Amino acid sequence: MGGENQSVVSEFVLLGICQSWNTQVLLFMIFLMLYMIIVSGNIGVMILIVADPHLHSPMYFFLANLSFVDMWLSSVTTPKMITDFLRENKSISFEGCMCQIFFAHFIAAGEMVLLVVMAYDRYVAICKPLHYSTIMSWQRCTGLVLTSWNIGLMHALSHLVVIVKLPFCGPREIDSFFCDMPLIIKLVCMESYHLDILMNADCGFVGVTCFVLLLISYTYILLTVCQKSKTGASKALSTCTAHITVVVIFFVPCIFIYVCPLNITWLDKFLAVFYSIFTPLLNPAIYTLRNKEMKNAMKRLRNIYVGSQGST
Repeated sequence: MGGENQSVVSEFVLLGICQSWNTQVLLFMIFLMLYMIIVSGNIGVMILIVADPHLHSPMYFFLANLSFVDMWLSSVTTPKMITDFLRENKSISFEGCMCQIFFAHFIAAGEMVLLVVMAYDRYVAICKPLHYSTIMSWQRCTGLVLTSWNIGLMHALSHLVVIVKLPFCGPREIDSFFCDMPLIIKLVCMESYHLDILMNADCGFVGVTCFVLLLISYTYILLTVCQKSKTGASKALSTCTAHITVVVIFFVPCIFIYVCPLNITWLDKFLAVFYSIFTPLLNPAIYTLRNKEMKNAMKRLRNIYVGSQGST
C-alpha cells in the first residue's frame, strides 16, 4: 500500500493563508522581514552568549540552545510560506511534506522539554543556591540538552512511522501554508477518527506533561521563596517572568492545535503563524530586553567593537 500511496499522490497543494494577490505580496514583505529578524536575532543571542565569558553559565547555555531551536523551528515552514506568496502553484512533494511534519514535531517537542529543563535550572538556582554549581554541572547540563533532543526525535519518529504508511488516494489540498499532522490525516482514504485520537494522545502526552511540569516548577519556586522572605515574591517573579512568558506564548498555540483542536480554519492558521513566526521572534526579545546581564553583555560587546574601530 505504501508504494501505491506515493505513486497515486506524489504531491500536495497548499492553499496558503489567503487568496488575494495584493494581500499575498504584502504578507511576503512582512514575513520576509520578520524571518530575517528571527534568524539574525537568535544568531545574535547565540554569538553574545558564546563570546561573553560572563554568560558562560548553565542558564545562558540553555538560552543559547533555545535560540538555536527557535531559529530552526521557524525555518521548517517559514521559507516555504514566504516563497509561496509569490507562486501561483503552491505545491509540495510527498517527501517534502513528510520532512516538514518530522522536523516540526522533532524541534517543537525538543523545545518543550528544553523549557522544562530551563525551569529546573531556575528551581535549583532559587531554591538550592548553595548546591547550584554541584547539581548543574556542565556534564549534567549537556546531558539534559541531549535528552531534550532525544525525546523530540522519538516523538517525531512516532508520527512519521504512522503517517508514511497511510493510504492517500483522493483529495490532496491542504488548507494551510505547511504540512501538519492534523491536516494530513483529513486526506487519508480511511476512517480517521482513531488516527485523530492517536495523534492527540501522542502530542498530549508530550505537551501536557511538559506544561504541567512547568506550572508545578514555577509555582513551587514562588511558594518556596515567599516562605523565606516578604520580598521573595517580587524577586522570584522578576527572575521567572521571562521564562513564564515564553512558556505561555509557546504552549497555548500548541495545545489548541494538537491537543484540543478547535477545528476553526482561520483560527488554526493564526495559531500556526503565531507558533512558527511570533514565538521564535519574541523569545530573543523577551530574554534580551528583560535581562540585565544580557543588556550588559551587549554593552560590553558594543564597547569592544567601538574600541577596535577607534584603534584602527
